[in-house]
Amino acid sequence: MIRLKKIRKPVFTALLISVSLFTFNACSDDESETIVTYSDDVIITDGNITSTAEGDTYNTGYDEDDLVENATFANTVQIVYSDTDVTITNPVPYDVVVTLDGADVTINSTISEVAYEVSGSTTDGMLKIYSDKKFKLSLSDLSITNADGPAINIQSSKTVFVILEGTNNLTDASDYSNIPDDEDAKATFFSEGQLVFSGSGALNIAGLYKHGIVSDDYVRVISGTISVTEAVSDGIHANDYIIVDGGTLNLSVGSDGLDCEEGYVIINDGSLNINAIDDGIAASYDIDEEEDPDDSVLPNVTINGGDFVIITTEGEGIEAKGILTINDGNINISAYDDGLNSGGNLYINGGNHYVYSTLNDAIDSNSNITVTGGTTIAIAIRTDEPDGSFDCDDDIFKITGGTILGLGLNTSFPSETESTQNTVIFDGINANQLLNIQSEDGTEALTFEVPYSVNTIIYSNGKLESGQTYHIYTGGSVSNGTAINGLYTSGTYTGGIASSNSFTITNTVTQIGGEMGPTGEPGEGGPGGH
Repeated sequence: MIRLKKIRKPVFTALLISVSLFTFNACSDDESETIVTYSDDVIITDGNITSTAEGDTYNTGYDEDDLVENATFANTVQIVYSDTDVTITNPVPYDVVVTLDGADVTINSTISEVAYEVSGSTTDGMLKIYSDKKFKLSLSDLSITNADGPAINIQSSKTVFVILEGTNNLTDASDYSNIPDDEDAKATFFSEGQLVFSGSGALNIAGLYKHGIVSDDYVRVISGTISVTEAVSDGIHANDYIIVDGGTLNLSVGSDGLDCEEGYVIINDGSLNINAIDDGIAASYDIDEEEDPDDSVLPNVTINGGDFVIITTEGEGIEAKGILTINDGNINISAYDDGLNSGGNLYINGGNHYVYSTLNDAIDSNSNITVTGGTTIAIAIRTDEPDGSFDCDDDIFKITGGTILGLGLNTSFPSETESTQNTVIFDGINANQLLNIQSEDGTEALTFEVPYSVNTIIYSNGKLESGQTYHIYTGGSVSNGTAINGLYTSGTYTGGIASSNSFTITNTVTQIGGEMGPTGEPGEGGPGGH
């Protein structure tokens, strides 16, 4: 006989015993009795707290010299393409020498304060500029396709202020045959010097040879919409650093979305939509451990804001060979390899982040992980390798604020001597059902719609209070709720079925199930709970 015992208000729509991993049976000689305990109505709250941020917390890369409004341009050269013909208006012909070969335009400038306004269309042309001084390059409804090289080739080591107006389209050749042996060119839009993009227009680039945009110095995007619709290699590639202050980047590429070869990446704001074969965003060079490089050239990645959608089919979502710091922003990553990866410390201080990996760890640091704020959901779905939601090996895993929710085969164990916010680690449940944790008096601590079946779940939030006893419920429903990536921050939870697992928080980290990473070890005090 099966007898249903109503400990709290029964909600018979929650009789989904078959979908829960947890069943409760007591057998006598003549009958089998199953006692089911339901959750009463529980109010869902947002219990995020924020502690003192750590890592690279104040670095925006601000430089007043990167603002075009701080520069003066006394002379304007106008270039208008018309298929194989080009019209030039040049008020300083002795200082700015323009030569034409069909629709191939080559400029040699020896003076400062020159602005170039370029418009029109050609299916077999290019723009090449040599300059001893920084200059402004305004692109206005320009379309250039080059049959034997880059569309725009800047052979100058000075700053180029690129102003985008209207809709501009650039396509290079799949093979470069018109580049002198002593010159370098490896992108549809190539520059030896700094590239600073602004304006309200759009730039669409097809990179048939290698990269979409390259600077052998640095690239900064202040505003505008830049779309690399295809690239054999990287979407935007720089030597020294890449800074994004705003605008929109749409990058669909054969290697990395953003790649800095010997420097750092800072994202302050903007919308970044990246579909990459390799890494989405990468500061990709390895540091020689015997060297002591200046901080300005460390391969760090700092995220201060912005909205990110990153998909990779072979690589990592965001990779820093140095330090990775996330101060704010909304990050959604679906990666083949690690979702977030750092060679040095990894800091999460704020923002809302969903990080998913199909092959490796969701969040992986080769050094420490520190979480002080924000909401981070980390999911690693592979079950045949030792991959986890959070992985920092034997190093420090410090949690002092924010919300972390990790699903994977395993997880690193938070460091109890370093952490100040309580964490619980427990067995996973079946996918596509609600998971709820609440205290004995019915105070909600977690409500989450579980998207995948995994071995181990790790959860930390300020709602987990020391000395309290908590029960885990599965199933049920939420009314009038608000959820981000499945995590509810408001609404009313009801009707869930209680599991046999309960725990009392007597240590900073409470483990009642789940698996630890292959080399991770519990901190001092060890796991607790019952």
